[in-house]
Amino acid sequence: MTPIRAVKGMNDVLPAEIGRWHRVEAEFARTMQLHGFREVRTPYVESTRLFVGAIGEGTDVVEKEMYSFVHHDEPLTLRPEGTASAARAYVEHGVHKNEPVSRWYYVGPMFRGERPARGRYRQFHQVGAELFGDAGPASDAEMIDMIVSFLAAIGVRDSEVFINSLGGAGTRDRYRAALVSHLEPKKDKLSAESLRRLAINPLRILDSKAPADIEAVADAPTILDFLDNDDQAHFDETRRYLDALGTPYKVEPRLVRGLDYYTRTLFEIKAAKAILGAGDTVVGGGRYDNMIEGLGGPKVPAIGFAAGLERLLLASEATPETPVCDVFIAPHDKTGAPAMAAALVLARELRQQRVACEVETRPSSMKSQLRRANALNARLALIIGDAELSENTVTIKDLAGHTQDTVPRDRVVPIVVDRIVASESRAIAVDRGSPAKGNT
Repeated sequence: MTPIRAVKGMNDVLPAEIGRWHRVEAEFARTMQLHGFREVRTPYVESTRLFVGAIGEGTDVVEKEMYSFVHHDEPLTLRPEGTASAARAYVEHGVHKNEPVSRWYYVGPMFRGERPARGRYRQFHQVGAELFGDAGPASDAEMIDMIVSFLAAIGVRDSEVFINSLGGAGTRDRYRAALVSHLEPKKDKLSAESLRRLAINPLRILDSKAPADIEAVADAPTILDFLDNDDQAHFDETRRYLDALGTPYKVEPRLVRGLDYYTRTLFEIKAAKAILGAGDTVVGGGRYDNMIEGLGGPKVPAIGFAAGLERLLLASEATPETPVCDVFIAPHDKTGAPAMAAALVLARELRQQRVACEVETRPSSMKSQLRRANALNARLALIIGDAELSENTVTIKDLAGHTQDTVPRDRVVPIVVDRIVASESRAIAVDRGSPAKGNT
């Protein structure tokens, strides 16, 4: 029988790799919680109408990339992004009635039927956050600064922040008309895709990578020339707060993103170009002040961002957060049974004290067991052999310090717990004392 393989673009994450995922996810959760965000979890499957309405029919995501199907006459879609789902949950549960401002974050898989590439897959994972209820520019600046801090904490180097403003509906309408007027005389030079977009979503032409399209928009007007007074004031204030925070940024007036819901502040963060190459955008986000009302809720402003975990892991120097286990228990006696029973009992006692441990339940030599303990990055190996059984003791071997001592059985658990706690405290102290990497 031909072996069954994973679907193309949908990848396994094996235990040998998961430690780095845990490290990045834990740092993300820590950063979010320090800024007052709480976790939200939404379904993987939503009504197709949600994404068509929130993201926009003229976007690549809706037109080409969604995994949609019909179940019992209901059109459903595997979520391609997190913002629309979070906004739907916010409206459905009437969160605005109880909270003037809501700060949510999420971590989870998303699905897009695009061509797989390095760091870009059909099932991919995102971290992201949404802030509902604050229209002010201070929240925009703080969110951008928060993301830069997170990237530095996970060792993403050479991050660069790019910001723009798309203004409100009036600004976008004026700019859309000016852009179309600029591009109409150049229609015969546009790529087929941009020619199609000219009628339905002309701002997306600014994001085209086709050389002919890049040339066509090189001398096009920018949206910053069309901001009304309120939009301009909001953008200026956002920049002033970023300056006050000391967060470097560049204004990129041609910055657009592939989703239609954005208003006013828009941002991208690029990083680790030497690793990621042309696909060096690691974070994207912006303000979407009309989505909540568009989904049937009240008029509530919002801003959010998302980052692909796979791409962050490529760019990050983060190391695994913890060893596979704290303690490896190595039973070894002539018959095997008494030492094994003692090892199982000791392991249960340690786990009750929240010490992660593994027992070698296969018959093997002591040399082989210690090799296994090192492979698992265990801090301690506890040896129970004939001598230990006869003397009611356990030998504790410090695998990092290359020392060992034998202690009474009734003292093993508190001694091990103390050593594990001390080891973790030293690790935390070293980590906090290290200079942050990757800030711009």
